Amino acid sequence: MPRAKPAGWPRHMLAKRLAGSTAYYWNLPTWARKANVPMKSEPLGRDYGEAKRRCDDILNPQLDAWRTGRDAPAPVDRRTPGTVDWTFAVYKSTARYLSKSAKTRKSYDSVLHLVSAHELKDGRRFGSLALVSVTPGAADRLFDRLRFNAIGRERNRTAVRAMRICKLAWDVARREKPEFVPLTNPFADMRLSHEAKPTRPVSFDELMTFVAAADAAGEPSLGTAAMIAFFWLQRQVDIISRLAWSHYRPREAPDTVKIFHHKTRALVDVPLVDTDGTPLWPELTNRLDEAPRRGTLIVTRDTPDRRRKTHLPWREDYFRHRVAAVRAAAGIDPEAKFMGLRHGGNTEAADAELTDAQMRALSGHKTTAALLRYAQPTVEQRRKGARKRLDARTKRGGLSE
Repeated sequence: MPRAKPAGWPRHMLAKRLAGSTAYYWNLPTWARKANVPMKSEPLGRDYGEAKRRCDDILNPQLDAWRTGRDAPAPVDRRTPGTVDWTFAVYKSTARYLSKSAKTRKSYDSVLHLVSAHELKDGRRFGSLALVSVTPGAADRLFDRLRFNAIGRERNRTAVRAMRICKLAWDVARREKPEFVPLTNPFADMRLSHEAKPTRPVSFDELMTFVAAADAAGEPSLGTAAMIAFFWLQRQVDIISRLAWSHYRPREAPDTVKIFHHKTRALVDVPLVDTDGTPLWPELTNRLDEAPRRGTLIVTRDTPDRRRKTHLPWREDYFRHRVAAVRAAAGIDPEAKFMGLRHGGNTEAADAELTDAQMRALSGHKTTAALLRYAQPTVEQRRKGARKRLDARTKRGGLSE
């Protein structure tokens, strides 16, 4: 069975095992050969990073340009020391970059490409500039340009993130190659600010509406995943790729579920029943106890794969697509995102007047500051707070009689 390629694998790139190592090749597709495309297949060497960059920056853009009738972009030489392109390449060859998750690296690649490909007034790309010519003023002008996309729509968050990643890349490259990278980082001290839009918490009623719609659509796994996020406060990536049946009612602790938070490396043993045997999460435990076990993971796709005849794990993009479709069919506000389920669960806990310690014990957050980003203030919390203040005043003033 062929192995799945990692996220970000370039189109038309092949890997072959040679004498204990892997070599990479760019393979001109058959349709392009038949169409007499003026390009040839070529070896890319044994360095995955360099092979990927050549495919992403030169070969695939040239093939796409030919197919769409545009002028092919000029080949980009990322190896010239002392340029912005070279700096980004140095950063992407270090452990500071490679140790990040595939999803994070992909998002960094997108931002760095946005900066590198930005066209200046004289027609040059920003990535072709020599580092000595990138002044703080040039960084400020780049930020101002990136704040708006090609149709004039503001994207301040993207621009802020781009400047912060550029600062990181410059600092890392400076440590690696101090003879080429100037000491002064033009992306430092830019005093960037972006007020993130708060995630809208999903309410319990919305959760149950979504679950009913998922069941009606023949995709109960989506409803199960939503309940796990709301009740047990686990992140989407952990639910669809890590939460296994062995974590639910394990033999050594049948009245618990082990919820692992990969982001914080926290493992939370969540009790399933109270000391008197009362179920603490009856909606979810009843559902899981009756659910068919179709593999190692609790949440898998509901329809078996036509070729493999097994229930495969959800892929993140397709999972998000199906969640959106079920949400729309249920008539739920489109702003009620899947991540809002964790916010909703934590907010429900705050409304129930759990202490910070109790909430962190359930959610796996290490600090109260991190927790408060999820447990958002509500009218219910303010009402209870006002009631407690009133009770304190009347008791102190002897007015309760």
